[in-house]
Amino acid sequence: MTTMTIVWLAAAVILGIAEAATALLTCIWFALGAVAAMIVALFGGALWLQILVFAVVSLVTLLALRPLAKTKLGGSVKTATNADRIIGREALVTEAIDNLAGTGAVSVGGAVWTARSDSDAPIAPGTRVTILRIEGVKVFVHAPAAEG
Repeated sequence: MTTMTIVWLAAAVILGIAEAATALLTCIWFALGAVAAMIVALFGGALWLQILVFAVVSLVTLLALRPLAKTKLGGSVKTATNADRIIGREALVTEAIDNLAGTGAVSVGGAVWTARSDSDAPIAPGTRVTILRIEGVKVFVHAPAAEG
């Protein structure tokens, strides 16, 4: 076993440990490149060829497989958390919503939120509305009856 074989093996092990410690899908691609370079070193390839193989394999696996791996591992899936779960739900206006006066509140899921209308039209208490989005501590709502 040559010195460079040991160097590439050590690099692959260290990068593999770093990937296991972070699980960010960054080091694993370079570990694969180091394994490929180690194979070239085992067959007596020149240093420049080992470095080229390391760079090419690392780059190709990073660009080609990382997006696929993130998708399969759920990295691109957004999970609604606490407040986000009320978006799209129906709420009951408990205080008249008037964007010009800066007033309004709705009740949803047992919680009261400061509310504003998406159309700037006033909404009376007791109206059922749909929550469109959250901005800060306010929910923006849409009242079907407010449509002209």
